[in-house]
Amino acid sequence: MASGDAHRVWFPEMIGRLRSQWHQGMSLDAIVELRDELDAMLQRIRSERRIRSAVFRCSRCGYVGEGTDPRVSVRAMILSLGRFGIATADQTRALEKAWAAKRKECGLDRYGKEIQSQDAEVAICAQQRAP
Repeated sequence: MASGDAHRVWFPEMIGRLRSQWHQGMSLDAIVELRDELDAMLQRIRSERRIRSAVFRCSRCGYVGEGTDPRVSVRAMILSLGRFGIATADQTRALEKAWAAKRKECGLDRYGKEIQSQDAEVAICAQQRAP
């Protein structure tokens, strides 16, 4: 594993896919589908290269262990369009606003899926998980 890969989310082949698949005027549903593809690609890359998650220490309970595997959120994908020079800042800003509105209107999580419960996105530290 290369140095820093445990923290890396955007690999060159993912950026290449984003460049080739994204186009101006893409619907938000199509953007969510592209996010699904990129997230699957990230998980496949990490698995094939045996990249383990970085180790973290919980500031609340002191638990030390591997963090969760990184995932690609819709907003992260939209912001990466500007970050990697695929879209202009104005296009990125407009997409980000449209996504925020759709997410709120349709009750979607950060990955474009329906939220199952109110606390679905809340992380629980090890101390709170213990019986």
